[in-house]
Amino acid sequence: MTDRPQVTMELLSLVFSLPQLVARDEGYFAEEGVDVEFVTKAYANAGIAPLEDHQLLSSFGSTKSHFESGEASLYRACEWGQVRRAGDTTVGGRVVSKRAAVNGQAIMVRGDHLATHPQDLAGVTVAVNFHHGSHYVALQTLEGFLPREEISVAHYGGPQVRFEALRDGTVEAAALMEPWITLAEKQGYKILAEAFYVGAEIASPQVDEDTYARINRAVVRAVRKLNEDPRPYLHHLTAEIPPELGTVEPHEIPLGRLRYVDPAPYPEAQFRRTYDWMVSWGLIEDDRTFDSLVKNLVDV
Repeated sequence: MTDRPQVTMELLSLVFSLPQLVARDEGYFAEEGVDVEFVTKAYANAGIAPLEDHQLLSSFGSTKSHFESGEASLYRACEWGQVRRAGDTTVGGRVVSKRAAVNGQAIMVRGDHLATHPQDLAGVTVAVNFHHGSHYVALQTLEGFLPREEISVAHYGGPQVRFEALRDGTVEAAALMEPWITLAEKQGYKILAEAFYVGAEIASPQVDEDTYARINRAVVRAVRKLNEDPRPYLHHLTAEIPPELGTVEPHEIPLGRLRYVDPAPYPEAQFRRTYDWMVSWGLIEDDRTFDSLVKNLVDV
């Protein structure tokens, strides 16, 4: 009898890993014969913020990466960041699928800010987390309204740090995801733009096709469970908010912001659009190929 596969997953904001948490809670991983452990990556904090040049920060962040240290073999994040990390990794990580989470981020300002629409952010710094979804989605959203030279983003760190900077007035705008969007709205903050985006998963070479297939079957079941009713699982998200910042109850999060689909292969055409856009912003070098960064482990 062979040993059960053991996989450690690195987590960031839980809204992007909710299907994996549901698969654990409901015993789907166990039923597939795979042992899954979660480790949480500490966000880059305000100690290095604000930072205006993304080249001064690793795509894996300023805090320890469990994936790069070899302590985790799976890691989910935004599509753009994962393309960059697949090029930067020293442990052989590759993009192996699109993730199940298709959630969004909103660019927000305080309620007393004069801005009412995205064009009002010309020359206004937006707080983001470099090389993560908030960074890329802010750029890609705002360039639909503003010339690139009038778009300004700066690294502040994870969502709590960005929310606090917005609250304290140290930055005029910030990109936030759930449950932080709902928390901000409850406190009177305004959304100027909101966009949904694809994420991807990178895996180390130690994750074989059979193990990933087991994980994927469990995640597909979890996606179906979430799409039936996500409310029983939203406590995972609301628990991210420290009580001193306010509270969000699971029923207060709009279900329309929670979008989960079956993981799918990362197609070359989508990669090329994303890669070319990143090159145009100087976010990645123009010296990589699809086959060098992607190794799909999910069938069509």
